[in-house]
Amino acid sequence: MKIKAYGKVNISLDVVGKREDGYHLLSMIMQNIDLYDEIEVEKQKYGITLECNKSYVPVDNRNLAYKAAEIFKERYDIVDGVKINIEKNIPVSAGLAGGSTDAAAVLKVMNELFNVNATEVELMELGLRLGADIPYCIHGGTALCEGIGEIITPIKSFKDKIIVLVKPAFGVSTKEVYKNFNLEKVKQHPKTAEIINAIENDNLNFVASNMKNLLENVTLRKHKILIKIKEEMNACGAINSMMSGSGPTVFAFFDDMLKAQKCFEKMKKKYSDVFITRTI
Repeated sequence: MKIKAYGKVNISLDVVGKREDGYHLLSMIMQNIDLYDEIEVEKQKYGITLECNKSYVPVDNRNLAYKAAEIFKERYDIVDGVKINIEKNIPVSAGLAGGSTDAAAVLKVMNELFNVNATEVELMELGLRLGADIPYCIHGGTALCEGIGEIITPIKSFKDKIIVLVKPAFGVSTKEVYKNFNLEKVKQHPKTAEIINAIENDNLNFVASNMKNLLENVTLRKHKILIKIKEEMNACGAINSMMSGSGPTVFAFFDDMLKAQKCFEKMKKKYSDVFITRTI
């Protein structure tokens, strides 16, 4: 069985508190984009085999997709093994949920392949054991994600909005970003409720102009190049640009495909990972 594992951007990312175990409590608006990995899963006699078209991606239990297969087998007493093939298109350590969406895809496919018939909620609970973005990746679409990311409220679809993505030639550790984040220094929080209202009214201008990601406070300070990328994209005619997740990918909304195409071509000369895509 083959499935598309879609990446995401954060239209808004607010940190609203911290749990005793150190996890930050979030309020995020997540949005799937039409940039995806292709995941193929087939049965084999025993064990887990993972292959990937990118040599830098680990193919053992350091990989979230591998871990997803492990916990699914364990949870539902699956004796058979699986062979997983990942056709990787989403950049890694990019703030686009590349690893999480692959893991979510493996859980969804194994659920069908082995006729387990687990509900979406059960799969989301299982996925949460591996990462806070996985429940959203199982659910997909446009959604408000709260708690550590596991409390998901669907929002009216914000599909078909033009996006250009630029990922510079380095990755960012989500763990490190949260470790260096200081909630007490936050002066201004995102207008989450107003942005949701604008999404439901399909008001792209308001959404793009008001989107905010508090993790920019950490990542942009450390990587000044991201400020430059944002400025360049805005100068290309973007409504607005912002970092996704913990970074370092910067995305920008455009209201015109011609402007987006020009921006894509300009950025492609400087950065290797540049994509033109849409929300889905």
